[in-house]
Amino acid sequence: MTLRATAAAAVLAATALLGLAPQAAAAPVPQPGAASAENRAAAARAAAAPDTLATLSRFFSREGKVSLAAAQPRIEGEAVPVSYLSPDFVAGKAGAPVARLEFLASKAVSSDGQQAALWTARTAAGWQVVNIATGDDEFRYAQLGAAKLPGGTVFREPQIDAWYVAGGSRVLPLDEDAVRAVGAGGSSLAAYRARVGRAYGDKLPGSAYAKDGRAGGYAEAGGPAGAAGPALPVLPVLPVGVVAGGGALVLLGAAGVVVVRRGRRAGAADALA
Repeated sequence: MTLRATAAAAVLAATALLGLAPQAAAAPVPQPGAASAENRAAAARAAAAPDTLATLSRFFSREGKVSLAAAQPRIEGEAVPVSYLSPDFVAGKAGAPVARLEFLASKAVSSDGQQAALWTARTAAGWQVVNIATGDDEFRYAQLGAAKLPGGTVFREPQIDAWYVAGGSRVLPLDEDAVRAVGAGGSSLAAYRARVGRAYGDKLPGSAYAKDGRAGGYAEAGGPAGAAGPALPVLPVLPVGVVAGGGALVLLGAAGVVVVRRGRRAGAADALA
């Protein structure tokens, strides 16, 4: 399933309503190699900014579970680094880590207990919130990974929505999608590299697949029907108040806020802890 076309249309509609430039088409700004204390502090400031909290109020009140005035969103805890499968690792570059930092996530909670993840990334204008997603995936898997392999790198393979933790020469699954990919006991790093190389090696940036316009964007799954498989995603830069990503996209009226709804398979991750 791919949401690339839907996401693009929703973002364009939202930017038109807000009177904002369609920044999602701009080249993404490279993210830092690590989440330093300075980067975490910058992400925290962006997450707690008044404009962000106002957007969160609309986000949490969009289905009538809580009123706009009563939402009273707050940011809990520190921002956590979120890494995705690295194209350099897929390409087999010597010394490439299995994952690269994509953004920092801050947990937002409403007065009635709803939760959301604020994705904050470095942009040409500094650190900004580029996405708001329902649920707590980023935080749950960070905790699961730390418990399963202390000191390991928690990362997501977005093409199949699988979460892992890697450390030393092992890659261990954190959810059922990852179990299907590498087995309940995980796999060696070399075996994992071989698998992702077979799956995505011909779809890296600069490949014919990418040049044909079938790669990039937030889409988590494959290209058009008949395509050989999914492409590696590229995180676009979106204006504050515009969100896009995997899941169902909904445009919230005149406010121009696009919401990401992420389904959670109950017990999928917890059963593997």
